[in-house]
Amino acid sequence: MNTEKAPLLEADNISFSYEKGNPVFSGVSFTLDAGQIYTILGANGAGKSTLLACLQGMLSPGSGTIRLDGQDIRGISPGNYALKAGIVAQTESLRFDFTVTDYLVLGRAPHIGMLKVPGKAEYEMAEHVMEQMHITHLARKSMLRLSGGEKQQAQIARVLVQNPKLILMDEPANHLDYGNQIKVLKTIIRLAEEGIAVILSTHMPDHAILLDARAGILDNEGRLTSGSAEEIVTQENLSRIYKTGMYMAYIPEIKRRACVACNIR
Repeated sequence: MNTEKAPLLEADNISFSYEKGNPVFSGVSFTLDAGQIYTILGANGAGKSTLLACLQGMLSPGSGTIRLDGQDIRGISPGNYALKAGIVAQTESLRFDFTVTDYLVLGRAPHIGMLKVPGKAEYEMAEHVMEQMHITHLARKSMLRLSGGEKQQAQIARVLVQNPKLILMDEPANHLDYGNQIKVLKTIIRLAEEGIAVILSTHMPDHAILLDARAGILDNEGRLTSGSAEEIVTQENLSRIYKTGMYMAYIPEIKRRACVACNIR
C-alpha cells in the first residue's frame, strides 16, 4: 500500500498551443507541496501567464495532466477549485462599485455560497487581513477609485480572505512601488510559513533571490527548468533569457546575491 502523500499541485508533462500554432510551452513538469514557494521567471511572451492560466483551469493543456490535491483539475468544479486555490491576476475588471471592505468579503463566497449574505465573521476576517496588509486606510474607498498599486494590494488581500491552500500570482508586484513590492514578498514568505503554497511569476530576478525558495525559468523555446533559486537564477541563465548582459554579485553588506544589468552605454 502506497501511503506517500500526493503533492498539493502537480504539473505532469503538460504542453499548450493556441489553435494549431507552435507550442507556447511543452514538457512542463513540476510539483509543489504545502508551504512551498515557486517563482517563475521568463521574458515577455515566454508563456508565464499562459502556464498560470492552465494551472487555474482557465485553459486546457493539449497534453499532460494537472492535479490539485491529487485530483485532475478537469474534474474539479470552479466552486470546489476556489475552496483550495486563490488567484491574483495581473489585472481585474470590476463592473460594480464595491468598497475595498466589501470587495475583500467576496473572497469568502466559496465558503458561504454566492446567494448567502456575509455576516460579522466574514467582515472581521476582512478587517484582520487589511491590518496584516497595512491597508486599513483603504477600507471605505471605492475599488474604482484606487490606484493600480492599491488595486493590486486589495486583490491580494481578497485572496487571503479566501483562505486557500494554494495561491497563484501572475506578477503580483506589477504596478507596485519598491516598498510595496517588498511588502508583497514578505507576505508571500509569511503565507508559506503558515503552510500555504504560493506560485508566482515575475520579471524581477531579485524577487526570486529574496524569496530564496524554488524557482523556474521558462525560456523562449517553451522549456521550463526548475531548481533552487541559487541554482536557477544565475548570470548565465538570465543573460540568455533576457538577451542582455546581466551581472550577479554577492553583496556582503546585505548578505545576499543581487542581480544588476550591465552598463548600457
